Amino acid sequence: MLGWALIFVVLALVCGALGFFALAGLAAAIAKILFVIFLVLLVVGFAMRAFRGQPPV
Repeated sequence: MLGWALIFVVLALVCGALGFFALAGLAAAIAKILFVIFLVLLVVGFAMRAFRGQPPV
């Protein structure tokens, strides 16, 4: 539990630094790109499992 708390503290500090130094727009653009990439990978993964005849988990 303490490990999760430390992770969220570090995440909050990074987000705060990005917001205070006007890099929030850049971080949002990167997040959008990563979202699309991982969404495509998710669909490809489901398609590969379907072609192999395995259930979609």
